[in-house]
Amino acid sequence: MNSKVKRSSLKLPRPVIDPKRKAQFGQFFTPGKIAEFMANLFAPRTGARCHLLDAGAGIGSLSEAFLDRWTDDNSQFISVDIDAFEIDELLSPSLTQTLEKYNNRPSFNVTIRTADFIQVATDWLSGSLFAEELPKYTHAILNPPYKKIRNDSTYRAALRQAGIETVNLYTAFVALSLSLLEDQGQLVAIIPRSFCNGTYYRSFRDFVLQRAAVRHIHLFKSRNNAFKDDGVLQENIIVLLERGGTQGPVGISTSTDAAFTDLDFHEHPFNQIVSSSDRERFIHIPTSPEQSTLQISPNIRHSLYDIGVSVSTGPVIDFRLKAYLRDMPAKDTAPLIYPSHCNRHGMRWPISGTKKPNAIQRNENTEKWLYPNGFYCLVRRFSSKEEKYRVVASVVNPTTFAQAPMLGFENHLNVFHENKQGLPETLARGLAVFLNTTAVDEYFRCFNGHTQVNATDLRLMKYPPRDSLVALGEWAMEQGKLKQTAIDDKLKSIIT
Repeated sequence: MNSKVKRSSLKLPRPVIDPKRKAQFGQFFTPGKIAEFMANLFAPRTGARCHLLDAGAGIGSLSEAFLDRWTDDNSQFISVDIDAFEIDELLSPSLTQTLEKYNNRPSFNVTIRTADFIQVATDWLSGSLFAEELPKYTHAILNPPYKKIRNDSTYRAALRQAGIETVNLYTAFVALSLSLLEDQGQLVAIIPRSFCNGTYYRSFRDFVLQRAAVRHIHLFKSRNNAFKDDGVLQENIIVLLERGGTQGPVGISTSTDAAFTDLDFHEHPFNQIVSSSDRERFIHIPTSPEQSTLQISPNIRHSLYDIGVSVSTGPVIDFRLKAYLRDMPAKDTAPLIYPSHCNRHGMRWPISGTKKPNAIQRNENTEKWLYPNGFYCLVRRFSSKEEKYRVVASVVNPTTFAQAPMLGFENHLNVFHENKQGLPETLARGLAVFLNTTAVDEYFRCFNGHTQVNATDLRLMKYPPRDSLVALGEWAMEQGKLKQTAIDDKLKSIIT
């Protein structure tokens, strides 16, 4: 940059961008307070040289916050070089205008690259003969684009060449940036929480945890406030990683929203964040210094295998079997159960006048997707963000379906069963009581940042022993309609 201008405290207005173009690039601009918080997470490096990577720089909000911190603390670095990648050429004027304010600083240099960061980084990391040489960065600051990567896309192939297997642009940007850091280099990123669990992101979690220490995680308690101006409902976190660092305790901070007015901070042992016994490497984010009931109780240590129960995703995928769906039951049908039929107090079936069918035709094309009528425990796979409880468990009572020999469970349900057969009634009811406790809901929210409750998540949870679940079921059958306080008190009496 050739022009020299004095630093100004005025923030430039965001350029107005066509929503279709934002969707094309997966763009979400970083609010000023969040950018400032992210820049302040980096550990001080007095007297060091800094080479900052800002991949997906947008209009330069993150680099600006980083440079403001440097300007306010002259002892931080003896020099700063910035590589700012931004593929959208329409943002280049705003990005240039943001960063040229700092050209009056000695030992400062910025390179703006209107290039595809994924392509440039994967070429370099995979050893392509035509690759543009990239340095080892000391710092990386990211608000990467959010967009799924198709399995047959050029991005997927390029990332595999660089040894990275992932399904979204945001995880690709983090993995590549981490790979470009020098040892003890630090990376701060604001990204969706979805990578913390689930099978799709297992490879990414392994990649990160093998190469970096997790130093800090910030959680926004309100799902939609980090990027409220962009209408983003994805739950986001801010994470600080150190390449090649020795893992120690992890700082966990929380705030309701992007204003950080109620900022709270605690440290937790790493084993509370990622359990050493968890092969899936799920990342838990505790929201208080106290461990949950499920974590500390010596009586909640059993797997589903230990108690002789399995959990599966409902096998009926309605759009694939659309020709066989029926609005109401008939002689040649089996009851079809949707989440709308289920609540925490039981089931209501059939329901007339809704968009969802109540039955599925029995024939050679559908029979393999059906279960024998019996007692089952069901958990909805999806909940809305407005719902008080993330985990909603129900009991299937075979008498609800009269003489129907078979049942259909739609794909948006998780089904607890024994070898695809029903459970003893007391066990089914005990499982539902346990899963509907506040302790389970709080535990689940600790590591699950979206509204999905998948079979894998339920499979990896720990449960009371089978006889305790049966005792819970027997108690529930004596009570009638259960209140939440009674459920929670009963769990305490059984597990303590």
